[in-house]
Amino acid sequence: MVDTCAGEFRAETPYFYSSYEEANEAKEFIDHRNSDQKTIIVFGSGPIRIGQGIEFDYASVHCVWALQEAGYEVVIVNNNPETVSTDFDTANRLYFEPLNPEDVMNVIHTEQPYGVVVAFGGGTAIKLTKFLQENGVRILGTCADSIDMAEDRERFDALLERLHIKRPQGFTVLTEEEALETAERIGYPVLIRPSYVLGGQNMIIAWNESDVREYMKIILHGLEENPILIDKYLMGTELEVDAISDGEDILIPGIMEHIERAGVHSGDSIAVYPAFNLDVPMIQKIIDATKKLAVALKTKGLVNIQYLVYHNELYVIEVNPRSSRTVPYISKVTKVPMIDLATKAMLGEKLKDMGYGTGLYKNSPYVAVKVPVFSFAKLSGVDTHLGPEMKSTGEVLGIGANLEEALYKGLIGAGYKLQKKGGVFISVRNSDKAEIYSVAKGFYDLGFILYATHGTANILTDAGLPVNIVNKIHENLEHNALTLIESGKVNFVVSTSAKGRLPERDSVKIRRKAIERSVPCFTSIDTANAVINSMKGKYSEASIEIVDINHMRDTKMEVKFIKMQSLGNDYIYFDCMDKQIDNPEALAIRLSDRHFGIGADGAVLIESSKIADARMRIFNADGSEGKMGGNAIRCVGKYLYDTGIVPREDMEIETLSGIKKMKVYPMDHEVVAARVDMGKADMTSSHIPVISDKDSVINEPVFIMDTQYRITCVSMGNPHAVVFTDNLDTIDIETVGHEFEYHTMFPDRVNLEFVKVIDKNTLKMRVWERGIGETLACGTGACAGAVAAVLNGFCEKDTDITVKLPGGDLKIRYTEKTVWMTGPAVKAFDGTVSF
Repeated sequence: MVDTCAGEFRAETPYFYSSYEEANEAKEFIDHRNSDQKTIIVFGSGPIRIGQGIEFDYASVHCVWALQEAGYEVVIVNNNPETVSTDFDTANRLYFEPLNPEDVMNVIHTEQPYGVVVAFGGGTAIKLTKFLQENGVRILGTCADSIDMAEDRERFDALLERLHIKRPQGFTVLTEEEALETAERIGYPVLIRPSYVLGGQNMIIAWNESDVREYMKIILHGLEENPILIDKYLMGTELEVDAISDGEDILIPGIMEHIERAGVHSGDSIAVYPAFNLDVPMIQKIIDATKKLAVALKTKGLVNIQYLVYHNELYVIEVNPRSSRTVPYISKVTKVPMIDLATKAMLGEKLKDMGYGTGLYKNSPYVAVKVPVFSFAKLSGVDTHLGPEMKSTGEVLGIGANLEEALYKGLIGAGYKLQKKGGVFISVRNSDKAEIYSVAKGFYDLGFILYATHGTANILTDAGLPVNIVNKIHENLEHNALTLIESGKVNFVVSTSAKGRLPERDSVKIRRKAIERSVPCFTSIDTANAVINSMKGKYSEASIEIVDINHMRDTKMEVKFIKMQSLGNDYIYFDCMDKQIDNPEALAIRLSDRHFGIGADGAVLIESSKIADARMRIFNADGSEGKMGGNAIRCVGKYLYDTGIVPREDMEIETLSGIKKMKVYPMDHEVVAARVDMGKADMTSSHIPVISDKDSVINEPVFIMDTQYRITCVSMGNPHAVVFTDNLDTIDIETVGHEFEYHTMFPDRVNLEFVKVIDKNTLKMRVWERGIGETLACGTGACAGAVAAVLNGFCEKDTDITVKLPGGDLKIRYTEKTVWMTGPAVKAFDGTVSF
């Protein structure tokens, strides 16, 4: 017995370790308790290491709790000091012992259990099955013969043939000659692995004969008697299913899809729930195949199945009749208590009696991603290239309303630094060059400078992308890929060069250098594309939804909205006078997509106010909150008047830039236009803010992208930079606007207006709005443009100035005391949005 009080006080704890003495303190403790309850032993996962993680500790502990609730005394055998399953108060008794036959049998002789559980300790515990059966120990759940059938190559192939379920063609070999002959027969590439591996240890994808020879020389050294498995490698979509079976029916809480195609170990892949690329017929195939396999294997409890979809055909990669590392993840997301239900099934209960039904469980209203965490910085010399052999040392869970948001959360949680600008270095193997354009174009569209080695650069240049060619290491010792990464010019590395077990290879050195410099390095085209899509989603740490994992919604939330626009500057409006929207930042991002859904420049909340008729909060397309919106405030006035909330033509609206007075102009009891007192224009540099050694910036020269612009800076509740030009229609406003918005001279970013003077009462304008991009109109931008025109002598004060925008005209009057803006307000439609 372990003395948890270190001899200071008398202590009796149900916490034991083995020693070669005659006295058995555990036996004495059990006799002393004189319990009439049946005892069940749960075997844990042993020490945590790559391929055998804390996820199995989660499963073991939940199994203990479920067994105790069912009325059993429960004993845990495990020997990892850092896990909950080795807390002596988790189970009735704890044996801190290695999970090998000798130590396990000593515990069994002492405890004389009713049965044992091996299904929740991962590969370590499941390997005890055959030994326990041979020694007459009752195994609860899936029987030893079924576990062996899932592991034995020939028996499993025969089962799949009987069930008419496909798997990649494969054979068992013993020698290098057999391996070469088999690989040639089934065709390259092939997957080679030893039998009975943990975490994909010593697995590789061989692309040619030299790969096979190199691998077989390494793996057969001293292990000539071990069989080697060679399978045809199919580069398809990998899926993962954790199912609960009672021997007759199954329950699938969810189907997960890997971002990376098959070939990357499931523990190193980004897994997405629910699967996002499956049609209904394929989902039904997966459900049917899972039920056939679970029933044929006489599974009682959990079964983990990894599938592959290749050319619209479903293949089985492997079946594990036990818990998997994804069980905690899918349990938390779906709220299906998988371990509890699996434990009940092991004890003989039927799924139909557990209240969850059978088949595929309903999808969660959220999207969840599992993002692996690596410790490459602490493992010197290890190649970071991902493949069949597992390398991750942990994982994080990201939950969001869509894949982009969930993936952003997961990547940030896993420690990725997702810089929005800079450089990206690309060097890929020949087999990936046909797909690298999408990655390079994605980074280029985000504003990144492209760097690539000669072969990759040629592909991208031929496709029309500007690329800076980088020497390989052996080509130039002073200027090469390593010195580029060291220079700090590169924020991402994409390296899918041939995987090398030799540290002296260029590709390995490049990936190691990226780790040393804390530069995210992607070794899969699929991972890089997913990250680019997430970055395009405009999410930031300020705009993501905070999800309480203990109080997640069961269904999507539905909220009524009103779509209104003024001169094409359209927003989605929400009446929040008597309700609250918790995460308007993320909602604005989701709704501001012109390709899907409603489409808008952002979202506006209309809330109650203690100091005005109503309060307006405006959120841009990137989720950032604006202080004021000139077009939006007129639409707010229209809504308040048309709905009778404010039955007056004169009203006041609270904004982050102060209270704004407004007069609406109804026609046939419906507002068609409004005049807003936008407040006094502020030219003070520190108030805008703009970094300058002058008190105000009026027609001052600045250099942006090596081009001189003369700017006038004005605050109309938010910052504006106005540039007068005669070439209004030919300006590349997307490129220049982005550079202005994020320039260091504008601490809060800036809105950019390009203005052409038509005459002293007429201006023509294009607008780049921060957080949105170019818009058809901008009310505060039109005000800033008119003010700047007066300050530069193009127009006069206290006169109406017509500002022509792509969406229509606004009338602006700039006086000493304020700026007046008059323009239309139009309702487009209303409806309900779910999120």
